[in-house]
Amino acid sequence: MLAQRLQGLGASVFSEMDDLRRELEAEGRSLINLSIGSPDRAPAEKIRAALSQAVLNGKAYGYTLTRGSLSFRQSCARWYKQRFNVDLDPELEVLPLMGSQDGLAHIFQAYIDLGDTALIPDPGYPIYTAGLLLAGGVKVAVPLTAERGYLPDLAAIPPDVARAAKLMFLNYPNNPTAAVAPLGFFEEVAAFAREYNILVCHDAAYSELAFEGYRPVSFLQARGAKEVGIEFHSLSKTFNVAGLRLGFVVGQAAAVMALTILKSNIDYGVFGPALQVGEIALAGLEEEVEENRQAYQRRRDILVDGCAAAGWRIPRPQGSMFVWAPVPTAQDSMTFAVDLARQAGIIVVPGIAFGERGEGYVRIGLVQEDEVMHEAVARITEFLGGKG
Repeated sequence: MLAQRLQGLGASVFSEMDDLRRELEAEGRSLINLSIGSPDRAPAEKIRAALSQAVLNGKAYGYTLTRGSLSFRQSCARWYKQRFNVDLDPELEVLPLMGSQDGLAHIFQAYIDLGDTALIPDPGYPIYTAGLLLAGGVKVAVPLTAERGYLPDLAAIPPDVARAAKLMFLNYPNNPTAAVAPLGFFEEVAAFAREYNILVCHDAAYSELAFEGYRPVSFLQARGAKEVGIEFHSLSKTFNVAGLRLGFVVGQAAAVMALTILKSNIDYGVFGPALQVGEIALAGLEEEVEENRQAYQRRRDILVDGCAAAGWRIPRPQGSMFVWAPVPTAQDSMTFAVDLARQAGIIVVPGIAFGERGEGYVRIGLVQEDEVMHEAVARITEFLGGKG
């Protein structure tokens, strides 16, 4: 018998869509997969060259410490200072991760006992709910609505609920809604967390994917934020190294130490050559990062402008690698996504996969080259024409 903790994990919608994709592929259908959240672009040549050299070192294959190398932690601290003007102690306030999801999942194990509550955004990235359920916690869904720019209404959280919560999760630029958050909102969150003794966990995986010169802010830029929160970063999207599994968490020293203690009891550290590559990436690839931004911006515009011409009005996001699109037909999100897959060969994610408040939307990934995005628009145009 499987453990009860596996029940209720929200993978069913993703599994159903993946099963459908495989079914259509087996039929020989030509598919355009816009459902995944993994970069399709290659890492910069400097990253590939550095990794190829690092892995040739015969001494690079031993266990590494959970805390990784001091030089990598220092690189993270320098990058934070340069990017956000936030000071970090590399000894106490920085921890390498095997991808940011490593930390996002495990922070619950460090803080949540059976029956404890956490404030989780709805819609939200599924690991926030899955990590909480696996730790035996209870989810308090915090609605994110278009009317509020997908920012939670802190004043609407009852004081008794806030006092009981141990953690609060945020994610900007957001997955799946692509919303962004201003510093003023983070100031409100920091004050809210101080009042109710909540640890804020901000997922900033998309902080470097933003458009038209917009630069997302860090939660840790808010006054007193480092006293009440931590921030998770991933190199996956910024540098197109998703398979390398490299990220880091920074912020409140006590929370960083809690994760360190937990992880030191269940695994070792990040692969040494990955840490070396991370140092190179964080130290000076801004030109390559900007080119990456421009590529995603082009894809966004191809999709949004093309769909608008076909009568599907989709908000133009300022950041992330996704578009959060209202379902343009009189269908629920799952039915629309299945029809789009079967009739047009376009795979997207139904919004219901991200929580009850995701219903009525689909998430579209900007994860194909320009010419493929043009083809996707052509297929969508024909599909919507058939629905008219």
